[in-house]
Parts: sequence; C-alpha cells; structure tokens
Amino acid sequence: MKYKSQKVAYWFFGLCMLLFALQIIYGFIMGFARIGMDGLHDFIPFNTARAVHTNLLVVWLLTGFMGAAYYIIPEEAQRELVNVKLAYVQLISLAVVGVLAIVGYHFNIWEGRKFLEIPRELDILVVINVLLFLGLILTTLYKAERRTTTALVLTMGLVFAALLYLPGMIWFDSQVTDSFFRWWVVHLWVEGVWELIMGGILSYLLIKLTGVDREVIEKWLYVIVGLTFLSGLLGTGHHYYYIGVNKIWLIVGGIFSALEPLAFLAMALFAVYMYRKGEKSHPNKIALFWTIGASIVSFVGAGLLGFAHTLPQTNLYTHGTLVTAMHGHYAFWGAYAMIVLAIISYALPNLTGRKRYNNTSGHMAFWLSNVGMLGMTVAFGVAGVAQVYLERKMKLDFMDVQNEIAIHFVVLLLCATLFTTGITLFIIEFIKYGKPTDEALVKEE
Repeated sequence: MKYKSQKVAYWFFGLCMLLFALQIIYGFIMGFARIGMDGLHDFIPFNTARAVHTNLLVVWLLTGFMGAAYYIIPEEAQRELVNVKLAYVQLISLAVVGVLAIVGYHFNIWEGRKFLEIPRELDILVVINVLLFLGLILTTLYKAERRTTTALVLTMGLVFAALLYLPGMIWFDSQVTDSFFRWWVVHLWVEGVWELIMGGILSYLLIKLTGVDREVIEKWLYVIVGLTFLSGLLGTGHHYYYIGVNKIWLIVGGIFSALEPLAFLAMALFAVYMYRKGEKSHPNKIALFWTIGASIVSFVGAGLLGFAHTLPQTNLYTHGTLVTAMHGHYAFWGAYAMIVLAIISYALPNLTGRKRYNNTSGHMAFWLSNVGMLGMTVAFGVAGVAQVYLERKMKLDFMDVQNEIAIHFVVLLLCATLFTTGITLFIIEFIKYGKPTDEALVKEE
C-alpha cells in the first residue's frame, strides 16, 4: 500500500466477510425449510430468515464498497484520508446498526417492506453513517492533488446510492405510491448506481493488473456510465405494471430492460480486451481471475438472465417466481459480490505485505464458489420454470406446487455446499493474511 490510511479498508473487508458468512448461514436455513427440514421455525420462521438473508446481502456488499473506496480513493487522490479516526467510528456504527437490525428482525421489529425492512429509527442511523462516510471521501477528494475519472465514477456511484436511499424512507398511505418509490431504491441501486461503483472498482483493478494506459481504460468507463443511465433508469419500469401504474410503463420498462445487457456486455468486453491488450503480467492471478470473472458472470447473470425474464411477454408468467431468484442470485454474485472479492484479493497482499496469492487454496476458492453458484442458479431456474408451468399455466395451488418442486432444493443445497466450501477457503485465506502492517508501506507493483 502507498498510504497508511488505506489500512482502514482491511477492517471493512473483515466485517464484510463476517456478514457474508452470516448471509450464507441464513440461506441454508431457508434451503432446508424448503425441503421440509424446518426445525428452527419457532425461532427463525422463513420470512425472518429471508429478510435477514436479503438484508445481509445489501449490507455486506455496501461494507465491501466502502472498504474499496477507503483503499482506492487515497491512492487515486494521492493523499491520506482526511480523518482516519472518523473512518473507524463509521465502521463501528455501521456494525452496530447491522446487529440491531438483524436482532430486531427476530422479534418482528421491522417495517415489512420487502428489501427495506429496517425500522425508521435505524434508517436515520444509516443515513448519518453514510453521510459521515461520504464526508470523509468527498473531503479527501476535495483536498486531493489529482481527481481521476476512476475515483470520480466510484464516488458518484456512492453518492447516488446514498441519495436514492432517501425515497425509500418517505411514508405513503397508498401502497402503489409506496411501491413506486421503493423500486427507486431496490432497482435503481442494483441496475443503476451500483453499476457505477462496480465500473469504478473494475477500472482501478484493470489499471493495476493489466498495465493498460489509464486514459484508454477511463474512456471505456464513460461508455459504460452512459449505457448504465440510459438502460437502468427507465428499465425500472418493468416492475411498475404489477403495482397498478399506467400501462405505458410496461412498454417503456420492456424496451429499456432489453437494453440493460448492453452495459454489462460492454463491461465484459472492456475487461477481456484490456486484459489481452495489457503488457503487464501481474503476479496476483487470483485477483485477476476475480476481476475478469466478475465482468463475464455479471453479463450472464444480470444481462442475459435478466433479459430472459423481464421482457413483458415472459415476465407476465415469471414475475415473482423462482425464475427471479435464478436471475437475482447470479446477477448479484457476478456484478457485485465477485468485484468485492476481487478488490479484497488485490488489496490484502498490499495491506499486509504477505504475498500469498497464486496458492492452491485461493484458486480452489474461486472455482468452487463459481461452480457452486452456477449449480444453484440452474437449480433455481429449473424449479422456477416448473413453478411457472404448474402454478401459472396449470393453476395448481401455490403450496402444492412448492411441494412438487422441493426436490430441486435438494440439488440447490448440494450446490450451495460446494459454493460455501469455496467461500470458506476464501475467508480462511483472508484470516491467514493477518492484519495490515506499516511495514507494507512500499510502492506497489
């Protein structure tokens, strides 16, 4: 690492790994419940497990993004963070809010709005926490010796993510109006501003890992940002028809949802092209695998699978079924989880001075988790197609259909075990790297 304050990122990455592990545990609780093994129901009913699972996903990814920003921004700005102590305060307060939310869910303390379940008091604490984080990042950039496109795109994504959280806090008596603005958070985050964050991190990693000129990579970044805003913003409309808004949104959402794969395709082509063009052979192949893998898997999961079921003619049948879970799991994994694991894999050797990359364990973590997630996606897809046919075409009762497709969740659990083995290896490697040290303050490769 080049700057002492970059060490803050390590502790965000540590919290990120802990929350990721918890998310996987709650995923297994739901998986076993799906096949009738629901012994924890009195303590953790399915709806609680689902709320914890989905909210932990959001929190650990945001924690990873914050860690990435604390690592990348000092280097891009060519100066230390303005206040390291406040960064640690922000980390601790983020962890406290997360713990309070998770514990609260088990006692039915929530708003009951899917993906935005946390109670209003914790919403306010989240806003304060994010404002503190943005204050540190923006002040560091304001005082910077340089402001790169990579840093600005990453920061722009983080700022917009904070702004788009606010509509989800407004209270509406009308459920239609409430759902309309709820999608501003849920969809515009994951298919809008989070893509900017991904683009910023991807740009940074490609500059470091391939050696391609910064100017070339950042020109591609402008194209990706443009495609993201064009497709992601209006593509939100494919949700609106089902909550009672005007039919025009079915057309608008359908057209622009069909364009969304272009942004991810551009990102995938961008990463592969830069890798091939690069003259530098960086020794950290594990970080390179995660980086290139993120761009390719995001195109398949977020782009192709999203396109496959958000077209109006298809979505009339697949909306709200396990086909959505198929798309959601592979999209989040490729677009956001893998890019977080990529920046962690790149940063750890520089933070600790221990170059543990290219070991068998690290490569096994990559392949086992990816093969496991692909298997889970296929299991969700097959179960979802069966559900659509039996429930939407044959008109069978919802619970009867769930019993019929339970066998697919046995396959899902087997694949999830493979995935968990890979992530466990990754976390073990994270622990083995040890804590960051000032002795690692040397010029990076």
